[in-house]
Amino acid sequence: MVRLIVGGKGTGKTKKIIDLANEQVDATSGHIVFIDDDMRHSYEIHHDIRLLNMEEHSIKNPDEFYGYICGTVSTDYDIETIYIDGLVKIVDLNYDQIPEYIEKLESICEIYDISLVITLSYEEEELPDSLREKIV
Repeated sequence: MVRLIVGGKGTGKTKKIIDLANEQVDATSGHIVFIDDDMRHSYEIHHDIRLLNMEEHSIKNPDEFYGYICGTVSTDYDIETIYIDGLVKIVDLNYDQIPEYIEKLESICEIYDISLVITLSYEEEELPDSLREKIV
């Protein structure tokens, strides 16, 4: 299942996603992955969470990122949740592409039985109804 954390810039989305990830550490027997565009939050993220820094990779294309997620999940069948902070900062997506891309990511959740939690820098009112139902 894909869940979304939305809001404008500076509304606390990153803090909320980090808090959710850190809270899950003690409540899960599976692995947790946190994908960020850089390492600036590395000291805030629990040491048991696998932090992936997208700055170290030259992935910007949505299809490449989709493959990256699939590869990450297929190398560790114990992954329970992947947190993605700032999807649009990591992947070059236009606003119009987001709903279809989220549905594509939803297919990963179904195939691998994982959850994705993603932050998007949009206000709830700006999102189509299909995405509003995914908001945390």
